[in-house]
Amino acid sequence: MRLRFLGTDSNQGTCPAMYATDRGTYVVQGAKVTDRAALGDVRNLAADETLVEIDPGLVRHLIKHYQENHQENHGG
Repeated sequence: MRLRFLGTDSNQGTCPAMYATDRGTYVVQGAKVTDRAALGDVRNLAADETLVEIDPGLVRHLIKHYQENHQENHGG
């Protein structure tokens, strides 16, 4: 899998960040969720999965990429 950087809200250019993959999926970089109560709320978290927390403003990079690359395929 290869990643293409979509954007970040960080002034340092580090996490959190959004990426598009060459498989047509997305990857989110953020702070790993370790809070036991939050993890207790999760359904069906597989052994090879983790949760990350991001600022809501970061989602704009995902929306922009989706609109530019996929929306026409889904009636948009």
